[in-house]
Amino acid sequence: MLSLIALVIGFTLDLLIGDPIGWPHIVLGYGKLIPFFEHFLRRLFPETEKGERTGGVFLVIFMCVISLGVSTGILVLCQLVSVYLRIAVESILIWQCLSLRSLQVASLTVYKPLNEQNLSGARLAVAEIVGRDTASLDEGGVTRAAVETVAENTGDGIIAPLLYTAIGGAPLGMLYKAVNTMDSMVGYKNDKYLNFGRAAAKFDDAVNLIPARLAGLFMVLAAYLIKFDGRNAWRIFKRDRLNHKSPNSAHTEAPCAGALHVRLGGDNYYFGKLVHKPTIGDDDRPIEIDDIKRANRLLFATAIIFLFFCIIIKGVLLWLL
Repeated sequence: MLSLIALVIGFTLDLLIGDPIGWPHIVLGYGKLIPFFEHFLRRLFPETEKGERTGGVFLVIFMCVISLGVSTGILVLCQLVSVYLRIAVESILIWQCLSLRSLQVASLTVYKPLNEQNLSGARLAVAEIVGRDTASLDEGGVTRAAVETVAENTGDGIIAPLLYTAIGGAPLGMLYKAVNTMDSMVGYKNDKYLNFGRAAAKFDDAVNLIPARLAGLFMVLAAYLIKFDGRNAWRIFKRDRLNHKSPNSAHTEAPCAGALHVRLGGDNYYFGKLVHKPTIGDDDRPIEIDDIKRANRLLFATAIIFLFFCIIIKGVLLWLL
């Protein structure tokens, strides 16, 4: 029950405040801890395929044990002092697991210069949230990148942490956030991380397997409720949810593309190299800058509906137990 209360408070804090610049954040801590362990493990294990993969496995183990153990210990100590202190601290930890408001702010930072016909400023803004080359993107390319970011991160930025905090409170949410941060830092298929980051990438795929599919289904439901084209969202979700190199990313991009009647995905340049990717959705109309705001409406509706789902499920489980 304490974790359920903290879940609602944490979600509300993220919805209202987001991640203010300059405030301490758990991801920044993970961002310093991961390179420290990487340096240690690369020195400990030989620079061979097996050695790097072994080091990557230990990185995952270290980060999971620390994130789960430290957060659990903190909450236990807080509860020994006061139940209210436990709720307050767990609420803050859950708040830091979520990125609903920050995702909206980041995407609207792209929308603003686009709306002012400042394409160069929009390219710089979208470069902060995507990995593709943005210098040569036209207005449609910048808009598409922002919409794709909102859609994709609905899964791992909101739905997945909500699910894990609903199941195991802040400690499980902190563990998920550690896994997600590892993947974003070392889960690349380049010469440096192909072997070392393999365990982190695979584990991130595994922990997002169920949340991504739930996120897609709830996004379809949200499309119906906010009067978008829910029927088309469902059709594109069924057809295109696997049109991505990641086993999870297109599960939210597909219903978003369907609800908005736009085409997402496709070829992009990364570090000067053209990467061919399948498309998601139908090109029913040209994408426009207001689709960034529409994607955010879909994001918020999906998140709020899923929060109520978590509250109901956890409430039923508490009543049965």
